[in-house]
Amino acid sequence: MTKEEIIILYQEKFGKETPEVYTAPGRINLIGEHTDYNGSFVFPGAVDKGITAAIHLNGTDKVRAYALDLSEYSEFGLNEEDIPNEGWAKYIFGVCREIIKRGGKVEGFDTVFSGNVPLGAGMSSSAALESTYAYALNDMLNLGIDKFELAKIGQATEHHYVGVKCGIMDQFISLFGKKGHLVRLDCKTMEYEYFPFDPQGYKLVLLDTQVKHELASSAYNKRRESCERAAAAIRKNHPEVQFLRDADMNMLDEVKNVITEEDYMRAKYVIEETQRVLDVSDALKKGDYETVGKKMYETHEGMSKLYEVSCEELDFLNDIAKKSGVTGSRVMGGGFGGCTINLVKDELHDKFIEEANTQFKNKFGYEPKVYDVVISDGARKL
Repeated sequence: MTKEEIIILYQEKFGKETPEVYTAPGRINLIGEHTDYNGSFVFPGAVDKGITAAIHLNGTDKVRAYALDLSEYSEFGLNEEDIPNEGWAKYIFGVCREIIKRGGKVEGFDTVFSGNVPLGAGMSSSAALESTYAYALNDMLNLGIDKFELAKIGQATEHHYVGVKCGIMDQFISLFGKKGHLVRLDCKTMEYEYFPFDPQGYKLVLLDTQVKHELASSAYNKRRESCERAAAAIRKNHPEVQFLRDADMNMLDEVKNVITEEDYMRAKYVIEETQRVLDVSDALKKGDYETVGKKMYETHEGMSKLYEVSCEELDFLNDIAKKSGVTGSRVMGGGFGGCTINLVKDELHDKFIEEANTQFKNKFGYEPKVYDVVISDGARKL
């Protein structure tokens, strides 16, 4: 939605004043999956799809918010007991409360927002929403909060007001994203580095299975516990190993007989995935997208066979990608449904999409959703 369009819609709802307009993006993660809680690396990029909001201070202590895409209105105060009923409004309320808890002064405002981040596709529409309002309020009220703290405000909103114990990656990249670059974030030290990502002659395409298997949250917790047990076993021999990220395969093999086969497989995946992220870092510096693609396939294989978080639909799409000559393909996100992310040569793009749609429909009865994405800038004022 353009700046002009959202201003008109705001004025239809709230009156003639001209609001400020802010936007923040959703994201992809090229490689580095289930690594964040293991103190390792993730490799996200902001995308050209996000949330756009028109905002104007209203001189009261109330927030009046309208979600255009849902045609829903919510009004709430800024005290802890004022938490709204609407799920989407809890994100805006949570951001306000987390700023207040940190000593920031938040005033009432009127706002209208709209988004084009596909819901449920693992592109983090919720982080885009949090980042839009955190960035906007910080800017409009001259709060002087740095971007890292704004990311933590978004993360704390999820923890305290939405009930999702997420990591920091989604909010981080929504704020720190940079056009033509991916960011390698070290989840142990919070150090980050920009890497050029401008694959001439390739497209990034997401294929959304539209599947969300119920397993996801309980299985996520189980994987996490597996990794923690493996790290604890290694730590007995190597006290310096705080997370699996600090271990290597030799260390893991030393404890192979004292941990379960399942814990061994999960840990093996994480240790190998850490190395793949470093390999992709080197490849991106050289503009070597063939190696990037090869590592993406290896990640899919690891997530499917060792970490066991893929599903029939995702494996099927990965297989079609391989047969169609796609450079790289893997499940993106937690698994058990969602999208594959695919690095596709321009000349193969249309044929690949056609094949994927046809074969997937023949097998599962419907076509996957297709999203072409371009790596773009993070949160900003329009």
